[in-house]
Amino acid sequence: MLTREIKEALMGYTANMKNRVTFVVQTGEHEKRAELMSFLKDFAKVSENIGVEERDTAGQLRSPVSFLLEVDGTPNGIQFSGIPSGHEFNSLVLAVLHSSGTPLKMDDSLKKIITNVQTPLKFEVYVSLSCHNCPDVVQAINQFATINPNISTETIDGGVYPELIEENDIQGVPTVFLNGEVFANGKVDTAQLLDKLMKKYPEIANTGTEEALPLQDVTIIGGGPAGVSAAIYAARKGLKVTMIADRLGGQVKDTMGIENLISVPKTTGPELAGALQAHLNEYDITMKEHFRVEKVEKGEIKTLHLSSGEKIETRSLIVATGAKWRELGIPGEKENIGNGVAYCPHCDGPFFKGKDVAVIGGGNSGIEAALDLAGIVKSVTVFEFLPELKADRVLVEQAEARDNITIMKNVASKQIIAEGGKVTGLEYQDRETEKVQTKELNGVFVQIGLVPNSSFLKDVVELSQYGEVVIDERGKTSEPGIFACGDVTTVPYKQIVVAMGEGAKASLAAFDYLLMNSNTEQQAA
Repeated sequence: MLTREIKEALMGYTANMKNRVTFVVQTGEHEKRAELMSFLKDFAKVSENIGVEERDTAGQLRSPVSFLLEVDGTPNGIQFSGIPSGHEFNSLVLAVLHSSGTPLKMDDSLKKIITNVQTPLKFEVYVSLSCHNCPDVVQAINQFATINPNISTETIDGGVYPELIEENDIQGVPTVFLNGEVFANGKVDTAQLLDKLMKKYPEIANTGTEEALPLQDVTIIGGGPAGVSAAIYAARKGLKVTMIADRLGGQVKDTMGIENLISVPKTTGPELAGALQAHLNEYDITMKEHFRVEKVEKGEIKTLHLSSGEKIETRSLIVATGAKWRELGIPGEKENIGNGVAYCPHCDGPFFKGKDVAVIGGGNSGIEAALDLAGIVKSVTVFEFLPELKADRVLVEQAEARDNITIMKNVASKQIIAEGGKVTGLEYQDRETEKVQTKELNGVFVQIGLVPNSSFLKDVVELSQYGEVVIDERGKTSEPGIFACGDVTTVPYKQIVVAMGEGAKASLAAFDYLLMNSNTEQQAA
């Protein structure tokens, strides 16, 4: 099952394994078992420190197509139910490497939070192998289990266990259960998982007594294209630079096809995020990943309060927090996220195979979503609030050519209807006749644009009526020493290439600010 190229890469990755890792497979019969055994034995051939054993685990494993990882003969809390191929192959590779002694690339503050967990936590993560958001969740919780023996996790392929999907009314991935109860669903990152854990178990939060970083010259909030660009430009000036990001790559990681980044004919969001990380690693930049800034104190020296409990003092600040999916804000939306309401057609589309769904939004993202879904579902109905679609003509023409795509314009979505915990329809109003009707549906995909991540800046800098940070041509905000760039700002055209340029510009402006305000302190590191 593994190509020669993949095996060669694995041999390189596993060359420095310190501990022996064994795949322990539950004995028994299953239609997928032979495929699983072939997959694992193929994997194990790349290193003498990897083995495969069949064993009756006395209820530790779910079925004969489940396996756990043992490290030097001791289970480490990581299990997989199904064959972790597709997007989850990297999750298995990283689980093996981290189990075998490869250091975790994790902030010490995050490690301490996870180490503080004293209550046994059993996670179950339901995934689809076609979901590009699922690996982030799987890999994060696998790392939690690697750090703390009180934590265990099982990754469950919904395609192999349809009865569990039905039993638990799962209509979207990833869906995370903790100790038998729903903990998180839909697109969720490590920072959000930590927030949920600290809310549920407040005692694990850091006390804030850790040794603080020295005064920083520039601190960047946000790890997308704008933030990375700003950080690299600042580091190249020899400044003390810290980046705080809930996830490196930001919104880019959710984009599957990128064909308008000049000089790069075609790439994907995850690939671009990896390239951003690699470029960032070339410089001396302090990373605080998987944390959020909850509060900013203004002044000549700015003080940032992090979700980890830490405080960072900085002479200048660059905000590059980007944007998130905009919600409809109608009844039935929040209540049914993961049960028929979704925001990612790539992740959750397969759960609606052969069913009727709606896409709310007639812009590029909405029509692209409709085209993606049309190849999976029975029918797609696009609901657009305006009299005309906002999408590019080439996309509209493709949608109009599909027999199973219907486009409804000048309609307002009023309510998402659900019965028995599942979406059954959408109530909408014709804006011309004001007639209210209901369309029977199994799922609703919301694609109505983005909202800036700027709520923590209220009363700190001037915001527009849409919540965007107001900036001038140099990226300056209303507050001296605070700059902003990218999708969180008033700059038009929310594009990757624009964000990168804006990040560079904001960083250069911050450098000029530091030069003009360097009477008492040395500006360079």
